[in-house]
Amino acid sequence: MEWMKERDKMTQEELKNRADVPEALTWDLTGLYPTKGAFETAVADIQSAVKQFCTAYEGNLTDTQTIQTALKEYSEITQNADWINHYAFLPTSTDLTNPENTQRSRSIENVLAEVSAQLSFFDSELKATDTVVLDQVETEEPQFASFIRHIKEDKKIQLDPKVEKAFAQLSPVLNAPEAIYEQARLADMDFGTFSVDGKEYPLSFVLYEEHYMYHADTAIRRAAFDKFSAVLSNYQNVVAAAYYTQVQKEKTIATMRGFDSVIDYLLYDQEVDRSLYNRQIDSIMTDLAPVMQKYITHVKEVNRLDKMTYADLKIDLDADYSSEVTIEKSKELVADAVSVLGQEYVDRIMKAYPERWVDFVQNKGKSTGGFCTSPYGKHPYILMSWNNQLSDVYTFIHELGHAGQGIMSNENNAILGAEPSLYLIEAPSTFNELLLTESLKRKSDNPREKRYALSNMISNTYFHNFITHLLEAAYQREVYQLIDEGKSFDAAQLSEIKRSVLNKFWGDAVEINPGAELTWMRQSHYYMGLYSYTYSAGLTIATQAFLRIKELGQPAVDEWLEFLALGDQDRPAEAAKIAGVDITTNKPLSDTIHYLDETVDTIIALTSETTK
Repeated sequence: MEWMKERDKMTQEELKNRADVPEALTWDLTGLYPTKGAFETAVADIQSAVKQFCTAYEGNLTDTQTIQTALKEYSEITQNADWINHYAFLPTSTDLTNPENTQRSRSIENVLAEVSAQLSFFDSELKATDTVVLDQVETEEPQFASFIRHIKEDKKIQLDPKVEKAFAQLSPVLNAPEAIYEQARLADMDFGTFSVDGKEYPLSFVLYEEHYMYHADTAIRRAAFDKFSAVLSNYQNVVAAAYYTQVQKEKTIATMRGFDSVIDYLLYDQEVDRSLYNRQIDSIMTDLAPVMQKYITHVKEVNRLDKMTYADLKIDLDADYSSEVTIEKSKELVADAVSVLGQEYVDRIMKAYPERWVDFVQNKGKSTGGFCTSPYGKHPYILMSWNNQLSDVYTFIHELGHAGQGIMSNENNAILGAEPSLYLIEAPSTFNELLLTESLKRKSDNPREKRYALSNMISNTYFHNFITHLLEAAYQREVYQLIDEGKSFDAAQLSEIKRSVLNKFWGDAVEINPGAELTWMRQSHYYMGLYSYTYSAGLTIATQAFLRIKELGQPAVDEWLEFLALGDQDRPAEAAKIAGVDITTNKPLSDTIHYLDETVDTIIALTSETTK
């Protein structure tokens, strides 16, 4: 295919402007609106629909029939707002340097803030409605059961309707800290170049996070880290100020809603208590740390490094064995990996290629990392940057896990009950990564190939989700505890907290070299509440469900597919039980850490076999 040839000509160390990249490697937003004109018409239509809704229902939500009719109309408005929001924000994630993208996104953010403000009466009036009436609505319209569940629970934290409306109107301002952070890291930071052995290498935020961090050449990898960290340090005070504004905002709202702790407030919407949150962080920091220290020491020995520094953590165990994986090749790997879930599931997610759900290409101004978003009633959209590495397949199949759940949840739930708890969000994505490793492993009896598959599972699946994000969560907990105690912080204190967390986890196995402490500047998760810890929570569920499928076969597959379709029907503990996992106990996490320990031992044994 011609576009594949174009992609292969792009070197790992250059970035093009968005206008110069192959269109076939970008996502197709006409799946949302065929033209910009259709989008603009939709914006006008929703403003008109909201006015009509307010006229019809404000002050009139007094009986079950009226509430049921209103819920159906509210659902339609919510769906249209969802599509409009996606059409406006998705382009900014692919090119934040484009002023047209930024202007459209900000304009629609203001439009939707006003829409939300006008509709705020709906939640307020429902929360003031007698519970008996709400129970009747829930019984007669089970599609809205989860929505009504939250309405009833939120009665105790509801503020005056005028305050709730003000919050909605202020949402663009309240969301400003993350926007400021994204502008700083993706639009303002200029990383220039760095030099190794007389050769200059271009550097950017995306290039470091997606390429140099994994570079097989130690001199290049460490030099890139040093330059990357030096530039980050120039922006540490403004980023710290943005982050302080974020957490102080969350603390203020938590207090207004009656929470003593901002942590309890942020866990409230996830429908889990603090014991599950603390267990996830404490157990991994204590019990997984020795396992990962053992693994990373083995990586150092195999690669014959003088020492293992923080800049070296993401290198392959066996870089010489890795091979290029093109986007075309990934089709075969993905389809084979998820085949255990049945042809219907395979067919659903493989549409991502021909229908252009995915933005694969690298370009200036594009966000780092990856995400999947599933607008209700439309196909999902996935952002990532393809580097022709196996790690890209892991990222892609991870996001396809989100996509699969999004599709199945949307098909089986009304829009007001389609989104699962944040605690569960990362289970389907990390589960698919485990399927990929299993697929790679079963294709060969060669010890080196098996080691390659298992080490990629450690470095891609568990390192990223169980360690990188968990260490974010451990750091984040310390920050929120400061705020709960009425204290503040600056950039230096954030760096001190981050360094302390890294030292505690890695011990003597890793040198936490200068620049590592600035890792708090590299992740937007800190602007999303208590999100970071849910990666390890989701992977705990995923690991146990994966092992059950290996043991039980089709019955466990059927339970997993049922879990994917649940949406918000159940709270996390009940939902996980449908997948056969009891998260109310220590056992799933303990068993998962034990599984990782056994895997690391297997990798070390396979190394011995390959070197005989």
